[in-house]
Amino acid sequence: MAGGEGTRAVVLGGSMAGLLAARVLSERFTEVLLVDRDRLTGVTTYRPGVPHGRHAHGLVARGHQILEEHFPGLTQNLVSVGVRPGDFNGDIRWLFNGRRIAPSHSGLGCVPATRPVLENQVRLRVQAIPNVRFVEGHDVLGLETSANRTRVTGARVQRHDGSAPPETLHADLVLDTTGRGSRTPLWLEELGYGRPEEERIKIDLAYTTRHYRLRTDPFGGDLAIIPAATPKTPRGAFFFPISGGEGLVELSLTGILGDHPPTDPDGFLDFARSLPIPDIYQSIKDAEPLDDPVTFKYPASVRRHYERLTDFPGGLLVMGDAVCTFNPVYAQGMTVSALGSLVLRRHLDQGGEPDAKAFFKDLSREIDSPWELAAGSDLGYPGVQGKRSAKVRFVNAYVARLQDAAVNDPALANAFIRVAGLIDSPASLMLPRHVVRVLRASRRSSAPATPADLQESRR
Repeated sequence: MAGGEGTRAVVLGGSMAGLLAARVLSERFTEVLLVDRDRLTGVTTYRPGVPHGRHAHGLVARGHQILEEHFPGLTQNLVSVGVRPGDFNGDIRWLFNGRRIAPSHSGLGCVPATRPVLENQVRLRVQAIPNVRFVEGHDVLGLETSANRTRVTGARVQRHDGSAPPETLHADLVLDTTGRGSRTPLWLEELGYGRPEEERIKIDLAYTTRHYRLRTDPFGGDLAIIPAATPKTPRGAFFFPISGGEGLVELSLTGILGDHPPTDPDGFLDFARSLPIPDIYQSIKDAEPLDDPVTFKYPASVRRHYERLTDFPGGLLVMGDAVCTFNPVYAQGMTVSALGSLVLRRHLDQGGEPDAKAFFKDLSREIDSPWELAAGSDLGYPGVQGKRSAKVRFVNAYVARLQDAAVNDPALANAFIRVAGLIDSPASLMLPRHVVRVLRASRRSSAPATPADLQESRR
């Protein structure tokens, strides 16, 4: 890259992180090639390369903001294909341990689109960028490097159907966004560099998803019903209407530590009946199923610490799930990829080739809070293996109390939603004004019931 401009960038992987990277790279490179094994053009349904794409997805508030920044008018594009936007708290029925936190206007936007719908709209916007080209139906075979292996100079690819010999896509910058199956750690080792350290939180999670046409409307204007999994009630669900026809819904049931929602229809229904609220089971027990239940298994959250490597080749960066993949129930993955795209933009704006060490250090800072939130929450489950520091134990106990208090306190509900939406850091929940409200609610809940309380509970 001379003078801050490059001739060609190659992005490996066409999922959300790759699309956002291509959007940013197009501002600085003459040509951006986005390589993926799948066909991308015109695809509006699930892709083989995104096996979790047929299950519930959430774009939390910060991710929505960044996508709208990259693609002005994207929200309206989603509305045009049947997505109904709303408020991230006021229009979603968030439930913890069977109790709904107080709904109120948070001011944070929510676009409850399925993954194929959201990805397709983003893909259409990227495809319209004149200097971006999709290299579809190609496998990535490896990296091309300089003779002394100090610099990555391109990527070797081949048509997935084997109809043509391998070719090298020469590049000034190669960006790996191939997801949790990324082979960059192996490639680095083969080139004589070290693998990044890995941090794993084994959760043995599974999603099982089925679609229905409902006979009744359980939502009452809400965009979704989400009984979130907690250590007290470890079975959870994501239940929301989808575009395509009246009464169409998607239901993803979640279970952790091997307690997986079954794929047989009766077992799926029984699992729904075991949730801490009756609303979902009552809605689907007499509904018309549109497909068979399908499961996606997620064994562990993984963070690769590229920022700790002391040596790294020039011309190569890594982003998205290839760096860190989170427990999907927290809906952080797409948003952390979006945050990574902003880090990439900042480093490109400095001019010249991005320094990998500085890039990974800044990317790590963006990952720290979401990882702390997800990994710390997972360690609240007794069966999840991992070191539980005094801080983790304290935070988990405090957040459980805050969620209880938020049932009757809109201010606490919105504070929690801002953290879940990656707008505020988890530390913000410890601000004195929040701690005081949590303590007051805890004292009220532990006090003996008064006649007025008993009268209220009967209403």
